Amino acid sequence: MVENRRFLNLLAHLVLILGVAFVAFPVYIALIASTHGQNDFLSGLIPLLPGHDTIRNYSAMMTQGLASSGAPPLWLMLGNSLIMALSISIGKIAISIISAFAIVYFRFPGRMIAFWLIFVTLMLPVEVRILPTYKVVAELGMLNTYAGLTVPLIASATATFLFRQVFLTIPEELMEAARIDGAGPMKFFWDILLPLSRTNIAALFVILFIYGWNQYLWPLLVTTGTDHYTIVLGIKRMADIADQQPEWNFIMATVVLAMVPPVLVVIFMQRLFVKGLIETEK
Repeated sequence: MVENRRFLNLLAHLVLILGVAFVAFPVYIALIASTHGQNDFLSGLIPLLPGHDTIRNYSAMMTQGLASSGAPPLWLMLGNSLIMALSISIGKIAISIISAFAIVYFRFPGRMIAFWLIFVTLMLPVEVRILPTYKVVAELGMLNTYAGLTVPLIASATATFLFRQVFLTIPEELMEAARIDGAGPMKFFWDILLPLSRTNIAALFVILFIYGWNQYLWPLLVTTGTDHYTIVLGIKRMADIADQQPEWNFIMATVVLAMVPPVLVVIFMQRLFVKGLIETEK
């Protein structure tokens, strides 16, 4: 039984409001800073009210970039990040769901050994294996390419484990019924398993999209030219200008636009995302 006490309700709302304010205030500062001119930051203080240079700042970044730091136009960096995030998320889901399907529904020698070998890679993050991975990518001529940005990050033990657990909750009667109706393995996969895994795929897509969008270390290593800069890498390059003050108005405009795609993905897939996280039975 949950008690309805006015004091506790007010306290809970106060804590939530303070939490939202604490999280949202840096976003507000970035948004306000992106509306001012460069001279407004010479005093070292960040204005708290909107300025009058919003259109100039955003249009300059979208069409010209920031020449002082070598950053290309923002539309190019946003496109590179979008390609990277979509390739990583879709590639991880495709490979993981097929591998989980093979592990659960096919009986072959070494099946569980293969699964545990995949699972053990959870203890080896990208940073641990980044040097040998970079050497392989370099020798294959994949530096400064979209393949070099995405292919090494596509395999996912976490997603394979997730889909395996989902498939284990699906009653075996469905597989037997499909077999009686004459459905082969791939028809069973397309017509039954995929629709039942829709919410889990959506939840995983949101997580992996944000993971791919926020990548910094790997793009820093494999991009040797501005044509393949991602948005996160571009922000870092713009903030680390030598021998002069960073142009914070342009940097904050880039930061604000960099937040838009992940936020839109979360908003449009919120219902499926939450359902996929809490759904335990089919």
